[in-house]
Amino acid sequence: MRAVVAHETGDPDVLRLEEVPDPEPGDGEVLIRIHAASVNPIEWKQRRGLAQRQLPAILGSDISGVVERTRTPAFAEGAEVFGFAASGAYAELATSSAAAIAAKPANISDEQAASIPVAGMTAWQALFDKGDLQRGQTVVIAGAAGGVGHFAVQLAQNAGAHTIALGSPRNRDFIVSLGASDYVDYTSEDVAEVVKGADVAFDTVGGATTMTMLATLRDGGTLVSIAGSPPDTEAAAQARGVRYEHMVMKPDPAHLVALGALVAGGEIRVEIAERLPLEEIQRAHELSESGHTRGKIVLEIAA
Repeated sequence: MRAVVAHETGDPDVLRLEEVPDPEPGDGEVLIRIHAASVNPIEWKQRRGLAQRQLPAILGSDISGVVERTRTPAFAEGAEVFGFAASGAYAELATSSAAAIAAKPANISDEQAASIPVAGMTAWQALFDKGDLQRGQTVVIAGAAGGVGHFAVQLAQNAGAHTIALGSPRNRDFIVSLGASDYVDYTSEDVAEVVKGADVAFDTVGGATTMTMLATLRDGGTLVSIAGSPPDTEAAAQARGVRYEHMVMKPDPAHLVALGALVAGGEIRVEIAERLPLEEIQRAHELSESGHTRGKIVLEIAA
């Protein structure tokens, strides 16, 4: 099969399209013919050596495709599925555990389905599992136009929360179209002064943004971060009287099913910024690493 292999850390040119042996599914696994995959920031961080990953490796996690071989009664050959690739997503074939995939709703595309797993589940778990966001509460979301952020805005609104979304002027109309209750331009407004008393703050950006988000919370509020936060964040949160949670997403097939149903039902929209062939993986990483992508970057791998 064809696959993109990273043999070493470095710039996007370390990603090379090669012919490699087909992966073999183990007990409880399936072999999936990948139709689409999506790119997440963790993957360029792994490529650069900023996040741990043993190399050489086929990077990537999010996939949508068809079961080609099965070693589990959970999924039959020919089943359309989406979820997480165990052997790497930047490839024509991948193995996956039956516990890491779900049936793809018939009325959503492979590109939509492949955009859901990491970004959608990260948003879900940050808001509801870590943030304990409740109907009627206020949540502020940094990076609202990004892959995770645009899911978070819609999930929060769908749950009946008051959603304050932070973004740049070029993304204002897009963020408003997602249903955000309020939009704040972080480039021209002092977020810490404009936003006060939030119950939950969700930081997808990191760095200086983390401290800004702390200042938006009420006493006893919760800051959830998935980005690189300053080392003194925990102490600063305690001093402010708020709870700080740094979160790493954990695959959960129940969340996959729920998110797929929301997309299929039109309650959540998947924004696809770019559709690129596997041959343009270097370009895909450049776009992701720029930090200015609206929604998700998708690799179209097979028809």
